[in-house]
Amino acid sequence: MKNYEGIYPIALTTFDENYEIDERSQLALINYLIDCGVHGMAIFGNASEGYALSESEKARLMPLIIKEVRGRVPVFVSTGHTGTHVAVQLSKAAQAAGADGLMILPPYFLKPAAEDLLGYYRMISDAVSIPIMIQDAPLLTGVNISAAQMARMAKECANVKLTKVEAPPTAMKVTEVKQAVGETLTIFGGLNGHFFLEELQRGARGTMPGSDMMPMFVKVWNLYEAGKHKEARAEFNRHLPLIRFELQPGLGVSAMKHNLKAAGVIKHTTVRPPTRSLDDASIEELQQIVSDLNQ
Repeated sequence: MKNYEGIYPIALTTFDENYEIDERSQLALINYLIDCGVHGMAIFGNASEGYALSESEKARLMPLIIKEVRGRVPVFVSTGHTGTHVAVQLSKAAQAAGADGLMILPPYFLKPAAEDLLGYYRMISDAVSIPIMIQDAPLLTGVNISAAQMARMAKECANVKLTKVEAPPTAMKVTEVKQAVGETLTIFGGLNGHFFLEELQRGARGTMPGSDMMPMFVKVWNLYEAGKHKEARAEFNRHLPLIRFELQPGLGVSAMKHNLKAAGVIKHTTVRPPTRSLDDASIEELQQIVSDLNQ
């Protein structure tokens, strides 16, 4: 397997004022992320509003994005589903479209028992030949995946190679997973990277935030990898007010789109309901935080 590590943003999905996909902004965003120096990216995740996209829209966007990336960085595609057979079909389609890896949520409508969860990932693993990332996101799914369960998946599912830990407190969960899996799984953090440095110190090898703070995340990663931990912490801590603002439940994606529009990357700030939009007061608060950062 390739050495997948570093900053892998969840690429936002861009919409026009009529809630339709804005392809021009989408491709501009993809190139912006790569120009920022990211090490990979993922599409159709939570920050992509993947839950608000139809399967036909995903089928349209996926080859468009992968073609635009042109192999410059790896692209992971979120293909989890509430039904195992559908997840298998989506995963096979993503591989056929050129995905480098799969980011897979557990089924969450019917909460699976441990054996059912293992069977879900095993069936997907048996159907593809690209790496699978377990997305451990109980705040979203209500499904807890223990460190021991991840270790068993890594042992019994040939293509399960990575995990994204989003079970708070994430730093402690990273330690548990690292102790259980050793080097058999590459660990990424999530939840917009709000404990990025703590996760790195405990054995994570990357993070998967949203799309709007890439210069900072790439800089922090580079400093940390160069052994400049004090400088990495100073740079990260400077951005904590913005990270905190974007962690407001349901508002992070809208905030990211406002920042990207202000930076001239995308044309519209539209989010699809039930994703919430910032109100006027929130926009002013966000602009003040960004203004303080730029001073």
